[in-house]
Amino acid sequence: MRTQVGIVGAGPAGTMLAHLLARAGVDSVVIETRSREYVQERVRAGVLEQGTCDLMDAAGVGARMRREGLVHHGIELRFGGRGHRIDLSDLTGGRSIMIYPQREVVKDLTDARVSAGLPIYFEAEDVRVGDVDGDHPEILFIHDGFEHRVDCDFVAGCDGFHGVCREAIPRAALTIYERVYPFAWLGILAEVAPSSDELIYCSHERGFALHSMRSPSLTRLYLQCDPREAIENWPDDRIWRELQTRFATESDWRLAEGPIVQKGITPMRSFVAEPMRHGRLFLAGDAAHIVPPTGAKGLNLAVADVKAMAAAFAEFYRSGRREPLDNYSSVCLRRVWKVQRFSWWMTSMLHRFPDETPFDWRRQQAELDYVIGSRAAATSLAENYVGLPFDL
Repeated sequence: MRTQVGIVGAGPAGTMLAHLLARAGVDSVVIETRSREYVQERVRAGVLEQGTCDLMDAAGVGARMRREGLVHHGIELRFGGRGHRIDLSDLTGGRSIMIYPQREVVKDLTDARVSAGLPIYFEAEDVRVGDVDGDHPEILFIHDGFEHRVDCDFVAGCDGFHGVCREAIPRAALTIYERVYPFAWLGILAEVAPSSDELIYCSHERGFALHSMRSPSLTRLYLQCDPREAIENWPDDRIWRELQTRFATESDWRLAEGPIVQKGITPMRSFVAEPMRHGRLFLAGDAAHIVPPTGAKGLNLAVADVKAMAAAFAEFYRSGRREPLDNYSSVCLRRVWKVQRFSWWMTSMLHRFPDETPFDWRRQQAELDYVIGSRAAATSLAENYVGLPFDL
């Protein structure tokens, strides 16, 4: 088959790119190794920046998000047994964030594509990309027992950290930057109403904790733990005891408990592959970069990538201009590194490091105290948290 842009991966990056291209009149084919049910149900972060919400609206897929999502105008920093609210909207001229799970974003985008009758292949096997250095790149795969080849002008690698697209680039052509953190997050999903109307980022001498939510009846909670921990060592009672300890305050606030319906341990790393383009292969999202989850930036960074990519492809097919394609990597990486900086800063400020000294601990507490006491420092946090402009 023949198309203009072949997209590998039907996560948020791939499906958003396909949707933006369709609205610009650019043909694409999406190939995904997982089932439709898998990509629409896998549990991922659910904090959307203002810019991501605006793009969902502009792309015509934001109606359900606006009905069901939870708008937040602030977050809480909790340390020393006290909570301190950061008023995001006041500090950023009215901007906010939205709690709307990633799987719901993917549902909205895949449903829109399927309803439009546009090509999307789930459960593809043996996916390979070829000739990305030449003028006629191709995507090869097996679907329903038959071999397929997609001849395209460009390939968009939106297939995640473990996908095949980044591996198709010669190692000598990539520079990899990486930091692996000496801790992980133990995350749970509990069937209980959230104990706070907004997210709580908690620094405690026993480690970081985060109170988030997925809906008015589902609470998402995280604990810093050793990355070598086995989830079997964390029965429900132990998890709740540790959460109660870390979230404890001088007030009468108490964390509500309920049945735990999902739990797991997630390692933390920072990762960037440069450049994000090689020949006619363009990388986006986790295929090009990973951020620690502290700043809630992974999905939003992927959306920023494909917004730039879609605009570059649309301009090429409209006018023949190649400058936006040539500038794609540098434009995206400028924002990527700013987001990496913010995610590292949030992570370093809130987590306990195994080799830290009493000096380090007091310095962290002083950093938090400075953020809540300085409007300039709080504004810097707020501007980054609600999202930097997509066109940085």
